[in-house]
Amino acid sequence: MFGTPPGVLAHHLNHAGQNVLSVGSWVLTAAVLAVAVQLCRRARNPIYVCMVLAAGVGAFAEPLYDVMFSLYFYSGHGMQKTYTVFDIPQPVWAYSGYVILYALPALFIVKEIHEGRMTARRLWMWAGVELLESCVFEIVGINMDTYTYWGPHVFRIWHYPIVIGVLEAAQVITFSVACANLRYRMSDSWQSLATFAIFPVTMLGANFGAGAAVIIATHAQDGSAAWTRVATLLSIAMAAVLVRFMIAMLPPPGRAVDLPRTEPAARTLVGARS
Repeated sequence: MFGTPPGVLAHHLNHAGQNVLSVGSWVLTAAVLAVAVQLCRRARNPIYVCMVLAAGVGAFAEPLYDVMFSLYFYSGHGMQKTYTVFDIPQPVWAYSGYVILYALPALFIVKEIHEGRMTARRLWMWAGVELLESCVFEIVGINMDTYTYWGPHVFRIWHYPIVIGVLEAAQVITFSVACANLRYRMSDSWQSLATFAIFPVTMLGANFGAGAAVIIATHAQDGSAAWTRVATLLSIAMAAVLVRFMIAMLPPPGRAVDLPRTEPAARTLVGARS
């Protein structure tokens, strides 16, 4: 059932909590953008700023996510919102929240990959960092009465379904590795704009793909708690598999356009030794 329950619709919106998320998240977003600008200046590449902006713009797809995972932003009197889709109002902090949750860790992941410092262990570590960040951000938001996951989700921590954080971690890793591959292969600065296509594809693809089992289970008309538990564990496992696949797709450090200048010399050296 896709309709939000009347009790959830009528739930009181905590205005103080809304103000904390709105002001706090946008201040942090300004800081994240400043960090991205500095990274761009050092790298002489605009991809980091594009990643931040792509995450913010990608938040316009949030209503699709809300429907699939039964998320509802409390819309009581005084809600600071932008627009409403599927009868779900979107708060002004949704866009800044995307930047903090998804773009911020991705900036440093891409930087480490480009510098050749990324390993399989470190990528798993970053997935854990993203999981922790998601848990903190969403548990705070949920328990300040600004929104809720109202579906029959299981394995909750302070009302937060842990599967959501796991899927978000897989999503960020996928976005980061895709952007790292873009940076490795790009031959001109304007190609950084591809991040605006990469973000919604990885965001929706990772969450809806790895999370397909839990989405189906929580919306099934004849579902059961046991079925939902199995489906949730399956989605968590699929998210882990996705991260493992991303490890196999890590690009080499540096830029691919630099390779043709070094490969001929390497082949000459090998030929001379033989």
